[in-house]
Amino acid sequence: MTPANAAPDLTPEDRLTAAYLIVALVSLFVGVSLGIFQALEHAGINLYPWLLPVIKSYYHGLSLHGVLNVLVFTTFFISGFLQFIAARSLRMPLWNRGLAWATFWLMTGGLILAAIPLLGNAATVLFTFYPPMKAHWAFYVGLTLVVVATWLVTLTLVFTYRAWRARNPEVRTPLPAWMALVTFVMWTIASLGLAAEMLFMMIPWSLGMVAGTDALLARVLFWYTGHPIVYFWLLPAYISWYTLVPRQAGGKIFSDPLARVSFLFLLVLSTPVGFHHQFTDPGIGEGWKLLHALFTFAVFFPSLLTFFSVVASLENGARARGGRGWVAWFGKLPWGDPSLAAQVLAMVLFAFGGIGGLINASLTMNLVVHNTAWVVGHFHLTVGTAVTLTFMGITYWLVPLLRGRRLWSRRLALAQAWSWFVGMAIFSNAQHRLGLMGMPRRTMIGAAPYVQPEWQSALALVGIGGTILFVSAMLYFANMVLTVAASREPAAVEVPFAQALSGPEHAPAILDRWRPWLVLAGVLIAIAYGPTMIRLVTTTPFTTPGFRVW
Repeated sequence: MTPANAAPDLTPEDRLTAAYLIVALVSLFVGVSLGIFQALEHAGINLYPWLLPVIKSYYHGLSLHGVLNVLVFTTFFISGFLQFIAARSLRMPLWNRGLAWATFWLMTGGLILAAIPLLGNAATVLFTFYPPMKAHWAFYVGLTLVVVATWLVTLTLVFTYRAWRARNPEVRTPLPAWMALVTFVMWTIASLGLAAEMLFMMIPWSLGMVAGTDALLARVLFWYTGHPIVYFWLLPAYISWYTLVPRQAGGKIFSDPLARVSFLFLLVLSTPVGFHHQFTDPGIGEGWKLLHALFTFAVFFPSLLTFFSVVASLENGARARGGRGWVAWFGKLPWGDPSLAAQVLAMVLFAFGGIGGLINASLTMNLVVHNTAWVVGHFHLTVGTAVTLTFMGITYWLVPLLRGRRLWSRRLALAQAWSWFVGMAIFSNAQHRLGLMGMPRRTMIGAAPYVQPEWQSALALVGIGGTILFVSAMLYFANMVLTVAASREPAAVEVPFAQALSGPEHAPAILDRWRPWLVLAGVLIAIAYGPTMIRLVTTTPFTTPGFRVW
């Protein structure tokens, strides 16, 4: 007889997904645990002396919080989740399981290599690691290995798709697998900027092979990747919203072709937008900044398509459950399902994050909020809620599926989702207000001599919101641990793929082809970046020395 607490029969893809999830959630736990100290510090409660000698300063903790939450948690979760989704959607194993596992270990090795100096305060350069702030060489090499590992994930997905296509030459690619592949192809194109910065600038500089660096060229290469990485984080959330949430809501995907169109827009437009992060940087022509602003407004369009399509899918499910009226149907969604509740709440806050993003993209209005706490508030609505809360919602069905046991407590999960929503609404609203009042970001405000009296009430709300978020996160981790270690009731969980009202057969064949869209993406990138990049590469003096600030 099989023991009551025995693990289910897992496929190699399931085990791979579980391995990625473990690293992702451990990283999130450490990152969130440090985030509460920053929120309380803003509210006037400095607990960092209690962390000595492990955490050396506010900026040491901030670097750990940013790298672990924004770079490590997201990358490991996405790599595991999308390989799982692709294999399940295509109904076939990954192309080369040995390569898939080698990729995981390469990514983990890179993380460990980067984490050693990061934990030791030798890479306290924040997650953007702008030069001339200088980290230990192992930090740059480790992050580069993580990026290289994501390229191998792309390779695995591409060859898995090709093997499927050889068996199904006339069939439209299943939407979840197609979206997963678009996500990693887009990321591979976008990550070339970061790879170039690391390989040709940061690593030789940190090893002493070159005497200096250049901040402007490094920033251009960083933001070539730095904004598209936001879509690398968001697209897996979109995949769940498009292809999984409709079935959880009791409905169907509104339009398979429309979903493909939105992802192709994101593939083409995600990369040539980086200069909107550099509106105040000298050395970049105003005309090129304006062009990137226009592209950034254009890339907002597929998010509008996503909003329309996902809301239509939710309405379809809610009306099937008896929903009526223009808005009242919203109350008929199955709010007792914590996975759906978490993701719908993430969508609600993301709508406000998207609106704020239009301010950031504006060549003129951005000047009011550039490098202020407004950006922190925006970032936490997008990555901190649309992505993180959605990923939490996904694990409410994915972890029980992998463990073969029911979620430990649905009530605890619902409390976690709603408390995250409330905490983030308080936290991000306060940060947006502080940004409009001119409070800078990346700053230990409690030690700053220029704190204004009108900031005080909002700073207190930052502490309150951050505390609620920390409590919510602890509820989440408690539920995950208890599900894995203590849950005994078997769960017959399946991947909740939804059917479509308008299916893939209604999509034009060009939406399932790759070459024209990749060519168009390359042309737009060449137009947007080519002239500026050529000028900087050919004229930039690498003379700036490195500094260790903290």
